[in-house]
Amino acid sequence: MIDTPAPSNNINLKRKTDSSPPDTSVAVFKKPRDELEVLNKKEIKVADGPPRNGNILASSGFDRQIYLWNVYGECENFAVISGHTGAILDLNFSGDGSYLYTSSTDKTVGVFDSTTGQRIKRLKGHTGFVNTCHPARRGPPLIVSGSDDCTIKTWDQRKRGCVHSFNNTFQVTGVTYNDTADQIITGGIDNDLKIWDIRKNNIIYTLSGHTDTITGLSLSPDGSYALTNSMDNSLRIWDIRPFVTGERCVKIFSGHKHNFEKNLLRCTWSPDGAMIAAGSSDRFVHIWDTTSRRILFKLPGHLGSVNEIDFHKLEPIVLSASSDKNIYLGELDL
Repeated sequence: MIDTPAPSNNINLKRKTDSSPPDTSVAVFKKPRDELEVLNKKEIKVADGPPRNGNILASSGFDRQIYLWNVYGECENFAVISGHTGAILDLNFSGDGSYLYTSSTDKTVGVFDSTTGQRIKRLKGHTGFVNTCHPARRGPPLIVSGSDDCTIKTWDQRKRGCVHSFNNTFQVTGVTYNDTADQIITGGIDNDLKIWDIRKNNIIYTLSGHTDTITGLSLSPDGSYALTNSMDNSLRIWDIRPFVTGERCVKIFSGHKHNFEKNLLRCTWSPDGAMIAAGSSDRFVHIWDTTSRRILFKLPGHLGSVNEIDFHKLEPIVLSASSDKNIYLGELDL
């Protein structure tokens, strides 16, 4: 179901002015460009930046609703989509922006038409909270999901039911396909990154190094590397190309924080792969240079844990969503 919200009902937008960063080695913005405030007393757990067309973004959280926003102009909230009966823990657009994929504490994965708001599919099969889901980048409309029931499941949007199911030893908190969608990459509370062969239904290899739960997982734009965010207060870049010899953990980044809230703080790549960004419990948005490992930006403004972050596909704009019930759009001075 899709609703057009009344201007003074649930959504309020506060416009923020731009602020140039100080002349330091780490740029710190005093204020975000735009603040999108959801006044429903619920944490914002997830958000996804604009798809290829760059015009809209989506957010969701504990209130079980999906909010759609215009990126440009006054950044209005123009639609609210319903369909889940539990908190939404992950949300992603399809590559062309036509669909939204969600995972929820109601133990389902949702597929929504981002234009009409209609729920296309309600994918059932998990027996625990579904912490994460992600679509394939190209090809058939495939989705992978990971759950507290210690399974990873794949789905085909055109079919009923689960296509594949993989048993993990521990709860799964991050999933994605590789670039060709013949492998699945997962992370969980066992601290390890695992690469699964879909056709053979087994683990190809396991990558160890983190010392606490992996909370976020993201594939690089060229599909060669996986980025992980962990409760051990580090991010790692892993080389997942075939036939690599030697150490696959190629870089480690630090500077952000996790805390007792134990939120699943996500991470992401910039569209050109030159930067990475991560959520942090210290209320800052952290952005690193992937080559030098230096923190390029440390963006304040939030009053709670930053749970989600994403880059605009076409412009130097970064999106952040927080437990303070706010979404920020910040323009990077590159």
